[in-house]
Amino acid sequence: TGPLKDMDFSVQEGGGPRILHQFKLEPPAVSFRASGEKAGIIDIEPRTGILYINGSLDWETKQVHKLEVESLDESGKRVKGPFAVTIYVEDINDNPPEFNQTKYYGVVRQNSRPGKPFMYVHATDRDDPATPHAQLSYSILHHFPNPYEEMLFQIDNATGAISPSRKGSYYLDPQKQDTFILVVSVKDMAGTTTNAFTNSVDVIITVKESLWKAPPIIHVKENSTQVHPVNISKVQSNEPGVIYGIFEKEKLPRLPFSISENGDIYVTEPLDREEKDTYTFFVVSKDNTGELVDKPLQIHIVVEDINDNPPVCHQDLTIIEVQENEKGGSNIGTVFATDMDKKDTLNSRLHFQIQSQEPEFPLNNLFYIQQDTGTLQLAGRSLSKRDSAKYFLKVLVTDSKFETICNVEVHVIDINDQIPIFKNSDYGSVTVAEDIAIGSVILEIEATDGDEPATGSSLIIYQVKEGNPNNTFIIETDSETNRGFIRINKALDFETMPEYNLVINATNPEPLVKDVQYNSSSLTVLKVFVTNVDEPPVFRKPFYKTEVSEDIPVNTLVMAVEAYDPEGDSVRVSKIFLKDMQGKYAQYLAYGKILFLQKYCLLVEEIYSVEVVVSELNNAAQKSKVFLSLHLDDVNDNYPQIATDYPTFFCFPVSGGERTLIQATDADEQLFYSRFTFSLADEMNAKNNWEVSKFNATHAYLSPKHANFEEKVYDVPIILNDNGKPPLENKVNLKVSICKCSSENSCF
Repeated sequence: TGPLKDMDFSVQEGGGPRILHQFKLEPPAVSFRASGEKAGIIDIEPRTGILYINGSLDWETKQVHKLEVESLDESGKRVKGPFAVTIYVEDINDNPPEFNQTKYYGVVRQNSRPGKPFMYVHATDRDDPATPHAQLSYSILHHFPNPYEEMLFQIDNATGAISPSRKGSYYLDPQKQDTFILVVSVKDMAGTTTNAFTNSVDVIITVKESLWKAPPIIHVKENSTQVHPVNISKVQSNEPGVIYGIFEKEKLPRLPFSISENGDIYVTEPLDREEKDTYTFFVVSKDNTGELVDKPLQIHIVVEDINDNPPVCHQDLTIIEVQENEKGGSNIGTVFATDMDKKDTLNSRLHFQIQSQEPEFPLNNLFYIQQDTGTLQLAGRSLSKRDSAKYFLKVLVTDSKFETICNVEVHVIDINDQIPIFKNSDYGSVTVAEDIAIGSVILEIEATDGDEPATGSSLIIYQVKEGNPNNTFIIETDSETNRGFIRINKALDFETMPEYNLVINATNPEPLVKDVQYNSSSLTVLKVFVTNVDEPPVFRKPFYKTEVSEDIPVNTLVMAVEAYDPEGDSVRVSKIFLKDMQGKYAQYLAYGKILFLQKYCLLVEEIYSVEVVVSELNNAAQKSKVFLSLHLDDVNDNYPQIATDYPTFFCFPVSGGERTLIQATDADEQLFYSRFTFSLADEMNAKNNWEVSKFNATHAYLSPKHANFEEKVYDVPIILNDNGKPPLENKVNLKVSICKCSSENSCF
């Protein structure tokens, strides 16, 4: 209750009759009157002043009701007012969402981008949009058919945008399934409560073939005279408004192709098949942010050949040799020519034709050429060198457009109808020493041939046919004189082969004509006697090498060195050297045994080179030598010590925190002293007075544990261990001088 005044009320829609307020009468007023947007259910009781609603308000019909209220006296005159009374209707969730279509139809392309919408559904709710009552959330209830565990489509719960899922982008294929039905649900209250209103609708989706696909192989004719650029193909993305681009698969100086904003592919200049016959590149589509819209397409270009190359002769002059006895129809050679146009096409097909012949033959041409192969044949009969030793031909080579002349020279050569004949059928014997140098000529031989000089029919090749084991002898021919020179090819050895009986034949590189055979006239014999030469002894090995431990016992056998004399004489060792100290460390005994004589330290030498000299027993001048490499392996046989370059006396000012660095070393190889261990011996109260701490593998710090020292020299027993194999341990008494002084310098 309250006095009459301007008032606002908020009333939830629905809910039935209710009392909003009671205005108090103030004399002389005896009643109230209301006017305005009463909607037939809002009024005031005149006598009591009760403002009431006799029914239910509806937010969807009217959200605000404006009234005026005034008080009246007995005569009906206004006492106060009018005052504004405003009733605001509050919305409740009393309306379900409704789709703007009873059924939706959409089209999606194969391989469309995941998450890229291809259609929308839209629903509205009559409730207050400023409240959750009208906030809608979309989802896919069902998916028919659904061949996979994951859905092929997805929907934006706020906008209703439908797009392929990642699975759908990959698997959607109109050949497998071209129609899908989605049941799309919409909920108000943003879909967050269980009592929200729900509605659903069917969405029929048709899957169509992707527009984004590579064109078939594009064929472009070379050397086009069209005005460039020339359109040769087109691509189209599944999405509108994309930006097309090209990038190379091959690294070329230039790529003669471009693409327009509409996806038209152009060749930008004439192509040359002989320069490059195929091209491969990729076409891409991007959105305005630079992100790829579709997978890159690979474009293949094949450059088609045109006849733009003339035939080319392989040689400026083709020379063909023909024997006199060649029969008519024989193949005597081939004229070779090529065409750079595409192989196995009419553009590169060649025809051969003899255009002219010099000298001309009175009756007809002597030669015939196969028009498709260029094979040259004798036309009718054999050639005679008496008629002409040479013929000059001009061969016309043509393709469908061009022609070329190839020059051919035919040489008529003598037939090989004469065999080589030795001047001597027996060259007797020659005697050579077994130490003759390799390459030495021991005899000159000669045969003659009646065929035409300086041809393959008259050139003579000499070979040792028999009696030449291991190819000990070779024969070289002087091509100008046809003389043969017998040379030593491998070292002779009297002890192995004191005599050779050589059978030598003479032949031609050109085959003999039919019915002519080599006979005994083309053979000769020669005896070679090898004389003995006193040779020095020979060691079984060119070099001897062995390893021994440095602690090897005296008189241990180190190596057996064996030598022999090729003539079978007895041998003996005449000298043995070891670093110019003969016999000090090793000696040679009978049968070539090397004994170790004296124990010594590795530090003297790690590798010793022993020179062994052997000579014949009856001829000391015949001698040979060999080297023995003796490698001594180190043994861990040296005890660790304190390094000599460190002082044995140390001075500590004993003012706190003092320490000094000590170093350990030993004479063994690095392998055995790479890590030392330092410790204090359990004597002379050392552990109570001193402390040793490791610095690195070879050094440690020594420091006093307190300052209560007398001014004197202390013995500090330190145990050094080299951790070798076997480990060696040594106790060293380190002298440490302690002096008490005002400064460190005064101690010294």
